[in-house]
This record gives sequence, C-alpha cells and structure tokens, in this order.
Amino acid sequence: MTYRFPENLNYADTHEYVLEENDLLKIGVSEFAIDQLGDIVFVELPEVGSTFQKGDSFGTIESVKAVEEVYLPFSGEIKMINESVIDNPEILQNDPIGEGWLIVFKPDSKVSFDDLMTSDAYKSKVMPN
Repeated sequence: MTYRFPENLNYADTHEYVLEENDLLKIGVSEFAIDQLGDIVFVELPEVGSTFQKGDSFGTIESVKAVEEVYLPFSGEIKMINESVIDNPEILQNDPIGEGWLIVFKPDSKVSFDDLMTSDAYKSKVMPN
C-alpha cells in the first residue's frame, strides 16, 4: 500500500495528524495507522464544547483487531466533530486525511509544532526503508 504524507500536516508519535486552519486545528489519524487497524467498526468522539489537556485521550477507534485511543497534542476545546465518521466508520478507513478527519479543535494558546513531526519525519518513522 502507498500512503500519503501531505506536507501541510504535522504528526504526533501516537499517529494523529494536525492541520492548522486559521486559529483552529483539524485532527485525524494517519493513513498508516488506520491501515494497521484493519476494518473499522466503531468511532467514538467527544461532545462539542468538551475541553481537554495536552495528551488526553479524546476518543476511540474500534476495529476488528483492536480498540485504539486517539490523543490530543495540545490543550483546548472541541469546536466540531465529524458526525459522518461516527455514522459511517468506513469513511475513516477509505479517506482518513480527507473526509475522515475526527475533530476541529481550538487550542488554549498559540501552538508550537516543535513537539510534532513533519510529514517527512513521520514517514521516516513509520516507513523506515
């Protein structure tokens, strides 16, 4: 399988990607991580307005193989959740970077991407060859 690693994304060690749009962050899970999970059967996301601290789990992705938690790389508030992924988990499997985003998040303060990997660094980590 060929995975996409768009240059406009940054990645956490736990495979979440972050896309900065204005003052908000769109967060999802990398194609590589979704592929490793296999067939996704259930997605659980928080309520809009929920607040979280950096490193908190904000939801779960359940596949036929495992249940994986998803984590926030920054503290802040959930502004939007992707209802389509909850209703149709296969969207996450088919297009995790496009239609399969999970949440839109407003960070508490100006974010620094220093703790995250660039797309090239993440690609090197998950595809070492």
